[in-house]
Amino acid sequence: MDRIKQQFNLEGKVAIVTGASKGIGESIARGLAEYGAAVMVSSRKQEAVDAVADSFKEDGLKAAALACHVGHKDQLEALVAKTIETYGGVDILVNNAATNPTFGPINMADEAVFDKIMNVNVKACFSLANLCFKSMKERGGGSVINIASVEGMKPSFGLGLYSVSKAALIMLTKNQAKEWGPNKIRSNAICPGLIKTKFSSAIWQNDAILEQVQSHLPAGRMAEPDEMAGLAVYLASEASAYCTGGIFTADGGHMIA
Repeated sequence: MDRIKQQFNLEGKVAIVTGASKGIGESIARGLAEYGAAVMVSSRKQEAVDAVADSFKEDGLKAAALACHVGHKDQLEALVAKTIETYGGVDILVNNAATNPTFGPINMADEAVFDKIMNVNVKACFSLANLCFKSMKERGGGSVINIASVEGMKPSFGLGLYSVSKAALIMLTKNQAKEWGPNKIRSNAICPGLIKTKFSSAIWQNDAILEQVQSHLPAGRMAEPDEMAGLAVYLASEASAYCTGGIFTADGGHMIA
């Protein structure tokens, strides 16, 4: 295999992807599998992740599935244990699962909503990465990829708590990179912009809002979930061996608009 091409090869690597039953998570999981990784597909419903893993296996890819609600520590522990039992360890973690149950000014949000958002969007990423740390260290290194958001860098009205959580995830990424570098564990964040997923359906299913948003983007359009997969493959592979603590935007130019 060509020298540069070989850097993207994930054969022998094991990945966990949360929120992988659809959207960005499913696309990233498929991308990692297509480049050779064995992927543990995870999301809240077993039926949904089984369907994704089965579709991967039908295409000759290596995949297994386990339901996991990332807001529950015991389920995170079970996910890591099952992955190690099935594939022998963990090399790549993609913290993709997230929630945003509210829209409106932060002074109108109650503490229960704040706690839920922070628990899923930040604490779960912190906990799952810590649970994977031992295996990654024992295997000589690893890659943590946290799916943050441009909202964590430039907030929009109505998404205040979500923005706070993603800003915290960006800083968590930087601290993981700084502390875990000696163990050859890298941590980077991907900050998507407007992607056509169920999560953002309130925007792209409203023609007036979508037109307004797209008119301000240099790219002039929203993205498809598959457009996030290539960046994740890069950050998971040796091609990005010198990248850690990086915050990578994939936003159609939102941050410069």
